[in-house]
Amino acid sequence: MIGPDDLLDVLPEANFVVLTVPLTPATRGMIGEPELRAMKPTAIIINIGRGGTIQEDVLIRALREGWIGGAGLDVVETEPLPPDSPLWELDNVILTSHYAGNTPNYTNRAIALFLDNLQRHLNRQPLRNVVDMQRGY
Repeated sequence: MIGPDDLLDVLPEANFVVLTVPLTPATRGMIGEPELRAMKPTAIIINIGRGGTIQEDVLIRALREGWIGGAGLDVVETEPLPPDSPLWELDNVILTSHYAGNTPNYTNRAIALFLDNLQRHLNRQPLRNVVDMQRGY
């Protein structure tokens, strides 16, 4: 697990690159031509974070021209993915419908967090998992 400042150092060694970052001004388009060209031609990029973190037009070019081996995309820049997107036609792409975060315990954990925060709110206590509006997540 690394931060954006170290991407170009580790991408040439990676067989799989998995993006889990939130979409913020700092992460929007963080994967573009330099990053994709730094990857192995056999490498697979997987995005389960936010679609806007990959420059989609550059990704399509990279996939078509063989800069990388393929992509697994649970998220894309525009959701739902438009019917005319080239991503639908690429043999080296697997598309899923934005459900990578779903787990058997997701609903129970979400309800528990909501109920805990409701009780905290009623008791005028600090809430858990509050979005930091400056950071964007």
